[in-house]
Amino acid sequence: MVEAGSEKEVKARKWYVLRAISGKEAKVKEVLDAAIKNTDLGQYVFQVLIPTEKVVTNRNGKRVVKERTLYSGYVFIEAILTGEVIYELRNTTNVIDFLRGRAKTSEPESLREDEVMRMLGAADDLRQPLDEQLSEFVVGESVKVVFGPFNGFRGVIKEVNNDKQKIKVEVKIFDRPTDLELEHSQVERE
Repeated sequence: MVEAGSEKEVKARKWYVLRAISGKEAKVKEVLDAAIKNTDLGQYVFQVLIPTEKVVTNRNGKRVVKERTLYSGYVFIEAILTGEVIYELRNTTNVIDFLRGRAKTSEPESLREDEVMRMLGAADDLRQPLDEQLSEFVVGESVKVVFGPFNGFRGVIKEVNNDKQKIKVEVKIFDRPTDLELEHSQVERE
């Protein structure tokens, strides 16, 4: 048995992939997190991760942010696989098996260090606020309204408010300059 916090434990910790029923990844994570807190499993399983990405879509003119699973059907765990731990993880509700070699008797394969860094790096990159992606509008820039009652109008940005995700655009209506307050999703660059 490996002592918690020892140098051997750090070396024995590896990342593994559990294959789960597609769409049930969050449920698997929930069950494993509860088992880590309430049973001895917490001594051997350290992290349960489902990498997700934020997807921005427009629905009825409103900007909607949803989270989408990057690797559908897979749950990543950092663990020490000894004794009953493999059995416990394999028999978790909605888990199919470990990701491993083709032979039925092959042991679960751990991820290589570069794969772990890529996976963790991708998860960290996707946690950056969406404001950074949307703050690309600049005062004085020409834009076209693509949604709403002023669809098709062209104008110039007068003000950018990233906190509220809104911009003030001056358009000409009947040859008179008119300011419109629009959401970022309602305009696009020309």
